[in-house]
Amino acid sequence: MSLSVPSAPGVKSARTRGASAIDFKSATTGVAAKAMRNELNRMVSEVKDTTQKKIFDLEMQSFFSLFNRYLMEKAKHEVINWDKIQPLAPELVPSYSDLPDTNDTSILEKLVVLKLNGGLGTTMGLSGSPKSAIEVRDGMTFLDLSVRQIEHLNEAHKTNVPFILMNSFNTDDETQRIIQKYANHNIQILTFNQSRYPRVGKESLLPVPRSATSEKSQWYPPGHGDIFDAISNSGLLDKLLEAGKKYMFVSNVDNLGADVDLKILKHVIDSQCEFLAELTDKTKADVKGGTLINYEGTVRLLEIAQVPSEHVEDFKSIRKFKYFNTNSIYIDLEALKRVIDTEGMELDIIVNNKIADDGTPVIQLETAMGAAIKHFKNAHGINVPRSRFLPVKACSDLLLITSDLYSLEHGKLVMNPQRMFAQTPVVKLGDTFKKIRDFNKRFRTVPNILELDHLTVSGDVWFGRNITLRGTVIIVANEGSRIDLPDGSILENKLVSGNVSIIDH
Repeated sequence: MSLSVPSAPGVKSARTRGASAIDFKSATTGVAAKAMRNELNRMVSEVKDTTQKKIFDLEMQSFFSLFNRYLMEKAKHEVINWDKIQPLAPELVPSYSDLPDTNDTSILEKLVVLKLNGGLGTTMGLSGSPKSAIEVRDGMTFLDLSVRQIEHLNEAHKTNVPFILMNSFNTDDETQRIIQKYANHNIQILTFNQSRYPRVGKESLLPVPRSATSEKSQWYPPGHGDIFDAISNSGLLDKLLEAGKKYMFVSNVDNLGADVDLKILKHVIDSQCEFLAELTDKTKADVKGGTLINYEGTVRLLEIAQVPSEHVEDFKSIRKFKYFNTNSIYIDLEALKRVIDTEGMELDIIVNNKIADDGTPVIQLETAMGAAIKHFKNAHGINVPRSRFLPVKACSDLLLITSDLYSLEHGKLVMNPQRMFAQTPVVKLGDTFKKIRDFNKRFRTVPNILELDHLTVSGDVWFGRNITLRGTVIIVANEGSRIDLPDGSILENKLVSGNVSIIDH
């Protein structure tokens, strides 16, 4: 394993008198990098199986490169210069509505579709299960709906678009078991795993795991920015190129609005765009979402974690930054191969501070997929309608997508034409609805919300059957109190609080 520590310019021996603070930091950086390199080399050397050793070696090299860059940036204390940030010029964010229609289905022959499937359903109360296995609509899971979308695409256009899942070590076993049920479907399913990186002790700056077989909790999947290393290291990128595939559409498995769109794919091809990011209009609910910016003449992704604290409110401004990143991208696979083989990718590092099971502070070094945009030619954004961004991050989102606001068409959620407003309602459910099990218990049936603008629910609240919510509805059960909404209740622009069982409706 050829892990080497780049020598930092101006590093002096720790014994040299009068060394500056910068020299001290650089020397410290060199020592930390060397210690990390030695630990990783030891772990690799202890892997006996040749195939496993090769995979683990590649992962540890990628991790070491990221770790070393983290140390260098920390020593230099580089931060983004807010004064150099500009919103993108309008021509770099064309509107979806301005794209010409196309019936050219031959372009699908060059396409593959990838879903990011590395996350667990932990935040929604499903520990140990992939988020994609959550049942979301009509007895179908995220994975079922994604498969149905691709299957319909292939049937409707007499084509064969492969469906790829990027799993993590957390989701792979269960996902492999689940996808067996699609064996007789008109769909080719491929899988590969994103990398497995060691957690790092915040104080020691050494890997938490002591061997390649250390328990799962000591490792982490390093964010969706790892897709590029992982698809290359797995050999899948080369296989796709050999099969004549040129474009890849990537989105989160929990985004039920992200399906293949011929107009967008045609735009990618016609504009010779190597990397296209789908953006959508920012609302008050999305102010923390990442956005594309012009930084010294280059298109860059800016995440809230990178923003200096004194400029966070500027970042949230809908006036300055109109759009946010949906994490759906189209990427040219030939260009991806070129970038990986020549310049490599240096994606902005996101430091995720965590507490290990034993209480030790650890860090996880992660990257975001959209940050790769700076490496590609003719890269830009496209302003898509909100209907292409329907993520399910919490049970509040689950309420929306299981309601009468939507119907299912070939695995895709379609807005009910009777909805008067284009925007979806804002729904905020309290902690008592956080887990799916509690959500299902507290809603006897999902309310009718076709005319709802805003719903806030807090405390011990129970919904009966066939309830209708309209306008702005706020329901707050005070601590120690309980609110039961009986079957058939209609609440329109109502504030309900205290300890109530509503009878009059």
